[in-house]
Amino acid sequence: MPRYNPYTLQMQLTRMFAEGQSFFAQQKVRDWLRERNEDPDAYEIVFHQHPAPPGSQEVFHIEVELHRLDGQPVDSWLQEEANRHG
Repeated sequence: MPRYNPYTLQMQLTRMFAEGQSFFAQQKVRDWLRERNEDPDAYEIVFHQHPAPPGSQEVFHIEVELHRLDGQPVDSWLQEEANRHG
């Protein structure tokens, strides 16, 4: 059973980019996909940086875009969960 993490993937990635550790973000998403019984090699992972919403403590937030390499559409729940805010 995976350990409980109170921080969403989107929150963790935003922190990684803010701290200059974006090099590890790709692996973080791959591990996240494995935890959900998905094959990370079946996905292309793209990051988008957007300004943070007003009132947020962050300056920006990171959005994850997943593309399946076999041309099939990505499950909407998986895409939504990857970008869920805390």
